[in-house]
Amino acid sequence: MAEQHGKALVPQIRFAGFTDPWEQRKLGELFEEHSEKDRDDLPALTIIQGGGTVHRDESKRNLQFDRSSLSNYKVVDTGDFIVHLRSFEGGLEKATCYGLVSPAYHIFRGKNVDSDFYYLYFRSKRFIDVDLKPHVYGIRDGRSIDIEGMKTIFIPWTNLAEQRQIGAFFDRLNSLITLHQRKCDKLCVLKKSMLDKMFPKGGSLYPEIRFAGFTDPWEQRKLGELFEEHSEKDRDDLPALTIIQGGGTVHRDESKRNLQFDRSSLSNYKVVDTGDFIVHLRSFEGGLEKATCYGLVSPAYHIFRGKNVDSDFYYLYFRSKRFIDVDLKPHVYGIRDGRSIDIEGMKTIFIPWTNLAEQRQIGAFFDRLNSLITLHQRK
Repeated sequence: MAEQHGKALVPQIRFAGFTDPWEQRKLGELFEEHSEKDRDDLPALTIIQGGGTVHRDESKRNLQFDRSSLSNYKVVDTGDFIVHLRSFEGGLEKATCYGLVSPAYHIFRGKNVDSDFYYLYFRSKRFIDVDLKPHVYGIRDGRSIDIEGMKTIFIPWTNLAEQRQIGAFFDRLNSLITLHQRKCDKLCVLKKSMLDKMFPKGGSLYPEIRFAGFTDPWEQRKLGELFEEHSEKDRDDLPALTIIQGGGTVHRDESKRNLQFDRSSLSNYKVVDTGDFIVHLRSFEGGLEKATCYGLVSPAYHIFRGKNVDSDFYYLYFRSKRFIDVDLKPHVYGIRDGRSIDIEGMKTIFIPWTNLAEQRQIGAFFDRLNSLITLHQRK
């Protein structure tokens, strides 16, 4: 939003054609409180914080309300702003459909303003934590907003054309974010379904879905037959690594965690290579982690290196709910954060095995799927 530069109030970035300084105007000058009632012919609405309004009959919340009291409910139109019961922490909500809301809410309708533009501001950290905060009274969940005080808040104003340009820009941006979130959600559902169907279950030795050309039954083999513990040390020339649960390994010097360690003790650290599996301090709840770079990890960890297996394939299994909650659980001892894994016991766990070619196909498929999920998350 706009900042003070000299005496003029102007944003750092603007659309072409807009040069006039912005102004600060009282909220009550730009929005008027609206309290129309006696319209029980309209649908009752539910407020979704950060998501507008939806018809109560279509809401997943299954909220109960007395239909005979609808005549006391307040009318909101698309673009109206609603001061609801959690506005002190989430800002004002914008109505996205026409209907009725609780009489406990306050409705504000703009006077020749763009609602998309002001929705950005009314949900901003600046509005909630700086502008609105002095007009919030009460404690904890009993907090309320002094509506008359709120009307005196000075908020940014620019001409309607610039408001509309800014509002439309962020509306398109939000649509893109929603699109990528939906794609990401669909891919996550697909991944869960395929994981369930591409590994045998219920005692079967055949997965429900397989790539063409693979017909042999799968086997159950002991973890210790397919992976051997590896404990190479005395390589203090290698970089120290940090484990990111669900994200592999990164160089400690590049980690955002800013972890401190004694470089003189690196000779005691264990060597891991790309594709090795690491039993770390939280493996009892998150499964085994896979090294994604070459370096050193804490001597407290256990390193397992595969014998002619595909690490992408087994990473899926070693982080699965089945492995953590069923296979590994009997070999976890201790309580709460003091839990540890009996490594010798873990080596006796029977895990699925198929030929290397099928392992690689499955591993590569999920690797591509994970890359797509990550792509949409980043976008």
